[in-house]
Amino acid sequence: MDAILRIVAIIIEVLVLAAIAYAVFNGIRLAALDLGVKARYNKAITVALVAVGVILLIFFIAHLTTFYPGGGVDK
Repeated sequence: MDAILRIVAIIIEVLVLAAIAYAVFNGIRLAALDLGVKARYNKAITVALVAVGVILLIFFIAHLTTFYPGGGVDK
C-alpha cells in the first residue's frame, strides 16, 4: 500500500511542478514579446521554452523517484 501512495504522491507533485513551470515559462515568453522581441520569433521562443520545460520535468521526475521518502522502511 505504501508503494502505491508513494507513486500517487510523486505523480501529484510532478503535475503541480509542471503547472508552475508552465506558468513561469509562459510569463517569460510574454515578457519577451512585450519587451520588443518580434512576433515572428514567437514560435522559436515557444519551442526553446518547451525544450527547457521537458528537461526540467525529467529532472523533477528523476529527483522525486530517487529522493522521495520510502514507505516507512528504516535503513
